[in-house]
Amino acid sequence: ELAARGVRRGRVVSIRKGDVLVDLGGKSQGLISELQFDEEPPVVGKEYDFSVERYDKTEGLIILSRRMAGAVQHTVNWENIDVGTLVEGTVTGMNKGGLELQIKSMRAFMPSGQVNLFFEKDISVYLGQKMVVEVTQADALTHNLVVSRRNVLEREKEEAKKKLLEEIQEGDSRRGTVRSVTDFGAFVDLGGADGLVHVSEMSYKRIKHPSEVVKVGDQVDVKILKADKQTGKLSLSMRQAMPDPWADLGARYPEGTEINGKVARVENFGAFVEMEEGIEGLLPVSEMSWQRIRSPKDVVKPGDMIRLVVIAIDPAQRKLTFSLKQAGPDPWKEAADKFAPDTIVVGKVTRVVDFGAFVELEPGLEGLVHISELSNNRVRTAAEAVKPGQEVKVRILEVDKEARRVSLSIRRAIEIAPPPPPSPEQLAAVAAAKKKQAEREKKRGELKGGLDFDFWNKKL
Repeated sequence: ELAARGVRRGRVVSIRKGDVLVDLGGKSQGLISELQFDEEPPVVGKEYDFSVERYDKTEGLIILSRRMAGAVQHTVNWENIDVGTLVEGTVTGMNKGGLELQIKSMRAFMPSGQVNLFFEKDISVYLGQKMVVEVTQADALTHNLVVSRRNVLEREKEEAKKKLLEEIQEGDSRRGTVRSVTDFGAFVDLGGADGLVHVSEMSYKRIKHPSEVVKVGDQVDVKILKADKQTGKLSLSMRQAMPDPWADLGARYPEGTEINGKVARVENFGAFVEMEEGIEGLLPVSEMSWQRIRSPKDVVKPGDMIRLVVIAIDPAQRKLTFSLKQAGPDPWKEAADKFAPDTIVVGKVTRVVDFGAFVELEPGLEGLVHISELSNNRVRTAAEAVKPGQEVKVRILEVDKEARRVSLSIRRAIEIAPPPPPSPEQLAAVAAAKKKQAEREKKRGELKGGLDFDFWNKKL
């Protein structure tokens, strides 16, 4: 008899986060909100009477209600039915405007806007289901009967909201259903009252739009941030209902730890890298490379997976700093041994500035060629002598490991080619010149007039 009237006897199996699971016998199980037990809280193992609302195909559960169980009129006909009467009917069909129901021997119509509290695109899911509805129009002469399920749900929600606001406290954790998603957040139904989860309270990770995290119909856990019992407004947080990923970050990733991260976005001062969901840190431009770089975009781009070293962590301030260059070898450690003074090597010009040019000797190691060392010829600007990307020979002048500076010279790296060997004619000319010079030396001792230097010695 109870089943025929849409009322079922069931035993409470479990209670979890406001949802009560009911064993209806056989293989049937139902679900009902804890808020619908007005008289006393539900007790596991105790039996109650329930009204069948509908069957949820997705969850495989019968959705139950208690508030309407004792208020439904089961003996109705065209003589006693009236506007405002609560009746139970079975959905027998669907047309363009809504649903068709069979209520005892009477046929009724329910507009699609009166099926639920919110718009449902597909109302065919209600075909064959029993539901409690309120009569909104009844004309026995024309047999016109219009009903509304929405009115029943609104009254039920208002009662549930009143009870919820009496019980709820700031800091409580609840489970709710996402009813709508906007640009600034999502509204979550807690079983009688809707609360707003602002986009900033949806996740520990940075998101652009709430739709990245939730969609209508999702079941989510929330924490009550603020409850205004006079206005009924609730402020909720999803991320504060989750474990805080920053809580033990210092223990899991102490300074010096090498990690893999994904570049989330690139700014002028560096790049933000996500090491795990909800945890982002800064890779400063100064920690991107051992050599000077013009822009972080020259090194990384969004989506890149890179190897990093944690160099600073402050869980309290939620700040994390990475280094890309320290995840690889330091080229300056062996720079003095690999590039001894006066060594001539080949490098590539990376930048040309007013006072000279920077030349890359190997990845991460640059040296400066001062403008005075660019050419043997006088140059007004460094750009007259070299261009970025040009390969040049340079001589190592000095390596300062502590200051991380290398002084180079291009003009001193220019090797002067040895002269070609003399020809036979040149050799003969040189020999003749030498002979002539010898004869000239021999006559140097003789004075004009036939006197020589020995004359004075002989006279004495």
